[in-house]
Amino acid sequence: MSTQQEKILVPTDREPGKGTSRRAFLCRASIAGAVGAAGLGSLLSLASASAKGSSALDHHDEDEDRDDLKKRDHDILIAAEIAEALAVTTYTNIIDVAPFFTRLASDDQGYLRAARQEEMSHYLLEKSVTGEPSPFKSFFYPKGMFQDAQTTLNILVTLEDAFIAAYLVGVRHFSTPDLRVTAARIMGIESDHRTLARVLASGVAAQDGGPIEKLTGVQGVAESIDPPNNNGYERTLCWTRIEQAVAALTPFADFNAAKAAGFDVSRSFGFDPFTPKLPNALGDFISFKGC
Repeated sequence: MSTQQEKILVPTDREPGKGTSRRAFLCRASIAGAVGAAGLGSLLSLASASAKGSSALDHHDEDEDRDDLKKRDHDILIAAEIAEALAVTTYTNIIDVAPFFTRLASDDQGYLRAARQEEMSHYLLEKSVTGEPSPFKSFFYPKGMFQDAQTTLNILVTLEDAFIAAYLVGVRHFSTPDLRVTAARIMGIESDHRTLARVLASGVAAQDGGPIEKLTGVQGVAESIDPPNNNGYERTLCWTRIEQAVAALTPFADFNAAKAAGFDVSRSFGFDPFTPKLPNALGDFISFKGC
């Protein structure tokens, strides 16, 4: 693991009332992710060997081997599918399982419901390009997820941080302008989700531990929710390769990595695909050209 990765994944705060520090949790998660990512990397390579030909994966760059370009694009898309399946599963269970959800204001509930629809739309778009589903159909979470509002929102922001950085890897490395623009369009929605997750923290009811004043994302630093839009620029996390995103998400997808990270492995949460209905037709996909 690089020094830069250690800086990102090792926080400096300890949340009051929690038996396990964020420092210990994220150190375990990063180590487990680095170990488990090797298996995921092999899976991505195997998937690339059987990649379906899609117009979105067609290349016209004569300076690089087209098969290598297609493999790289395909690997990024498969990693994105895993992330979107995880996102759908997370939002679904916040809505269906988390006690604090029912006590949120109706507009905050509406945000979470809309985010679930948007993440499902992203997943189906990526699946339409690769012709393959996510290789993972169930996911693990840290202890207290969906029961403790602070844990739930910390993990939600952590995931959105990771999704933003992962799509920026796509912006950096996709080999066609259409794919790069599409990655940027999806990344913008993930940024919306991060900000809105921070907005609703103050609306958590007292009986659920609210109002929550600080949330801790992937960088491991407790940040005030005031203002919720606290980024002047999106955070890349210094990720330049999709394998770094895969490593960060591996504890959520792989049993052994989840166990090593101290996640609750007594149960997993299944990804249940559905047909999404986006909140506004003007915000629908339309085309890979973005028009």
